[in-house]
Amino acid sequence: MGLKILLVDDEQEFVETLSERLQMRDMDTHAVFDGKTALAQVQSHPPQVLIIDLKMPGMDGIQVLQQVKQTHPFIQVIVLTGHGSEKDRKTCMDLGAYAYFQKPVDIDQLNTAIRQSHEKTLTDPRDSMGFGRPVDKGFYQP
Repeated sequence: MGLKILLVDDEQEFVETLSERLQMRDMDTHAVFDGKTALAQVQSHPPQVLIIDLKMPGMDGIQVLQQVKQTHPFIQVIVLTGHGSEKDRKTCMDLGAYAYFQKPVDIDQLNTAIRQSHEKTLTDPRDSMGFGRPVDKGFYQP
């Protein structure tokens, strides 16, 4: 089973293409197109890595990042945006994002960041204690 990746972006064609490319790299992806749906998905089926755009209707990516880190700090978040600024990058990193990329992104570079962020989760001392892990849903079962 591949890494569980939740993709959040209102550009449907872009996110579907990205999803296909990540699936070709043995990742299990699911795409949603707004922040509210992303938070519901995180609650019901927490991913290992969340990839979010910043500019979305309703709830923006920074709001999603902030809420995810408050409720599921073990989920690694990678920001992938076409509309970000240096201030946005700093805000995202301060809120706990693992990485911040501008579109277009090199798929191999993104793939590396996804795998490294997941490795970070596996070595996080909170995980060895089961802190915050949704083990009741079997998502992280070996």
